[in-house]
Order: sequence, then C-alpha cells, then structure tokens
Amino acid sequence: MTSPEYSPLGKHTVYADRYDPSLLFPIPRQAKRDEIGVDEPLPFQGVDIWNAYELSWLDMRRKPVAAVAEFHVPATSPNIIESKSFKLYLNGFAQEPVANAAALSALLQQDLSRAAGAPVMVYIREPRAAKHLFADLEGESIDGLPVKIDDYGPPKADYLRVSAAGDVVEEVLVSDLLRSNCPVTGQPDWGSVQIKYRGPAIDREGLLRYLVSFRTHNEFHEQCVERIFIDVMKRCAPEQLSVYARYTRRGGLDINPFRSTGKALPDNVRGARQ
Repeated sequence: MTSPEYSPLGKHTVYADRYDPSLLFPIPRQAKRDEIGVDEPLPFQGVDIWNAYELSWLDMRRKPVAAVAEFHVPATSPNIIESKSFKLYLNGFAQEPVANAAALSALLQQDLSRAAGAPVMVYIREPRAAKHLFADLEGESIDGLPVKIDDYGPPKADYLRVSAAGDVVEEVLVSDLLRSNCPVTGQPDWGSVQIKYRGPAIDREGLLRYLVSFRTHNEFHEQCVERIFIDVMKRCAPEQLSVYARYTRRGGLDINPFRSTGKALPDNVRGARQ
C-alpha cells in the first residue's frame, strides 16, 4: 500500500489543452449573502482581483508565449467563478494558437464576463514586468498580541467589539493569520487581511480572535471577506471601512477580494507569500 495510487496525494485530473469556455463554472453569490443579511442595494463596493501566473498560449508560428494576467471581477456581479474551473479554462490555452495578447485579452474578457454576469476587466503583462514586484499590505500587524486562542471555528462575530474608551480613530490593521477552507475541495486557503477603518477603536485582541475563528471554516475567499466586512460593520459600526484579503496562490491563481464603503479600489499589491 505504499504506491502513489493508495496515497492521499492529488488524483489525476484531465487538463484540456485547447480553448474550452464551457469549463468555467459560475456560482451565484446571493445564497451566501443571504446568510449574512446582504441584499440589494449592496452595503459595500469592491472587486475580486485574480492574478494568473501560469498563462501561456501559442503564437501564430506555434511558439509558446508566457504571460501574467490580472482579472477584476466586480463585487456587483451575480456570480463568482469557481477557482478550479478557472484554472482548467486558462490551461486550455496552452496549445491554442492566438494572434496576440490583445486578441487573447478580448476572448478572456468575453468568456469571464459571461460567466460572472458582469463586465470583467483583463490585463495581460509580460512575466518580468515591474508590476509584479512585491509590496506587502500596509498597516500595523496585530499578530504579535499575547492572546490565548482556543476557538478555531466557525467564525464568531461576538469577539468583535470596540475599546472601552470609545475613542474615534483612523487606522489600518493587518494580520497574516487568516485561514479558511475551500468548500469544494477542502483544501486550506491561506491569506493576509487588511482592516482599514475610521470609527470607534476596535479591540485588537477581539479582532485577532475573530480572524483566527475562520481557521476551520468552509467558505470561498470572496464570501469570507464579505462576512468579515458585514460582521465588523454590525459589531463595531465604523464610519468608513475597507477589508482587503490577499490569499496565497494555488494552481497558479491567487484571489484577492476587496470590499469597502468607499469607491476607491486598491492597488494589486503582491505580498511576499504570493
């Protein structure tokens, strides 16, 4: 029983090597939003930023081309795109002749917009472009707090509270301890999260306990960030709030959801773990 077929290693997956848009699998957002009391009009604005580091196709001479792609899926889209289906779809271009990056970008935008149900922005860049340099999330880390933890899920909004002093502050807090699990595969999703707000000072120990309570929770990246946003708004009532999570990549893709009370979108800052 020591041969690979009896191990818990990943089982064989058939990867298409030609273009096939039917591989994309949309998942409606609303069911999970109903769980946290979110309906139209949305109480936030935002975007899901995807980065693809394993994009390749053939030029018209059949020579491979490699690139890095960035995708912006608006939070207002009715659907998210399941990540494994996204990976399989992108891998389908590996042996597909495409005239140039502009033609590929137009095709990707067409298919992804159809799956998401709203316009998706697509940016294709050379692999060594300066845009891909590292720049971690700004903010003050709360990970060093001497907090005893004995709760790892499901998420507990009750941990969230404002400090007794009630002072109004404007600050940016970050943690690298965000972890949840994919509801489809059960695989862990590791991430860093930035909480930027103006309002009554949030109790930092409570916030850290709350974030750690996602550790065994099964939910997609986008859903976790929306849950954090809604829980902080309900429990701490900030005047302004932004929640930005940068998840580590799997299968060449990372997903980075952003939700905010404001209109400004974040920079696509590639963290050291990404």
